[in-house]
Amino acid sequence: MRRSRYSFSRSSDINKPTVSTQPVKPVVPLAVTDHRRDILGFTYVYPVVSRRAGGVSVGINLNTNNACNWRCVYCQVPDLVRGNAPEADLAVLREELDAMLHSIVHGDFMQQNVPEDVRRLNDIALSGNGEPTASRQFAATIELAGELMRKYGLLDNTKLVLITNGSQLYKPAVQEAVASMRALNGEVWFKLDRAPVEGYSAVNQVALSADQVQRHLTAASQRCDTWVQTCMFGMDGQLPDETAVAAYLDLLEAAMAAGATPKGVLLYGLARPSMQPEAPRLFRAPEAWMQALAARISALGLAVKLSI
Repeated sequence: MRRSRYSFSRSSDINKPTVSTQPVKPVVPLAVTDHRRDILGFTYVYPVVSRRAGGVSVGINLNTNNACNWRCVYCQVPDLVRGNAPEADLAVLREELDAMLHSIVHGDFMQQNVPEDVRRLNDIALSGNGEPTASRQFAATIELAGELMRKYGLLDNTKLVLITNGSQLYKPAVQEAVASMRALNGEVWFKLDRAPVEGYSAVNQVALSADQVQRHLTAASQRCDTWVQTCMFGMDGQLPDETAVAAYLDLLEAAMAAGATPKGVLLYGLARPSMQPEAPRLFRAPEAWMQALAARISALGLAVKLSI
């Protein structure tokens, strides 16, 4: 007998919006080291335990073609390609997210699949296998997520998070969509791993200027609560040197002087292996080094959440 694609666990009270002939992959205990997008066999929706969120994050993957306009050397997406998100089937996305939230709120998904100490729904996150703001359905997805958050009474204690490289924040439509997140307990996580050198970021493999970063961070933070998210690590046997660290701190300071109002920095190190060609060259930064950097960020007047 085949199971519904919307079966999550042994609980019998899961609402099944539709029935598919496709079998569901078995659910396994979630862990911070396992962020597979296909863990439930869904197209767009996947649950993870997020060390930065400190609980369960329900991800929405609009980049089902593994396409992104950046190529970060630490990216865990396999077969990553350059490009934008494909057309999303919003009806399928709605069904998957509805079923996932029903299972969490009314079913036993947490009890069956989540370690006891992190059995809390922290957020619904637009993240996935590429840049979500590059999707033409980005604004519609925010509206859809908001509708279901209201349906399940989640607005007071669950965030709607956008994890973004910020590259599309110059577009009025993206700015408007980000602004709409404010009413949905929204939060933007804006990627800034290193200050670009001569208009290029070697970590993110993209042409990028400091002025662009400042403008885009300002656009995000003036419309919705925004945290800078920074991944620090070593490469080719060397940690980022003082020149690189100072340039990163200077960029943060300059952005704030230009009008950006980030809530703080989500500073984290490598937790899962990169799927990019540079993977063998990368290594985790020592805890003491990360703590020292966190102290320097704090000295700028920014809160720091450190995940090593």
